[in-house]
Amino acid sequence: MGGKIKRKGNFYVYILECKDNSYYTGYTNNIENRLKLHNSGKGAKYTRDRRPLKLVWVKRYSYFKRAFMRELEIKKMSRKKKEALVKAYLDNGINKK
Repeated sequence: MGGKIKRKGNFYVYILECKDNSYYTGYTNNIENRLKLHNSGKGAKYTRDRRPLKLVWVKRYSYFKRAFMRELEIKKMSRKKKEALVKAYLDNGINKK
């Protein structure tokens, strides 16, 4: 069967901030390509009319299931909890390198 899902490798869970200040959460195995798709209007339906999009949070996982479960967890979070997650990432992550 050719449709088997790759279970181990690099999987990314990410949060995009849309131009209307809403958040979109997704996962992918190729973050650069996925961001290009979203910003070209060929990504998720939700993001098509909310461009430009800005990557505000990303985390790499080695296992598909962990990434998939984290995406679901984030999608269930309140706006306030997502804002805290993004703030902690921006304060302690990419801006401190």
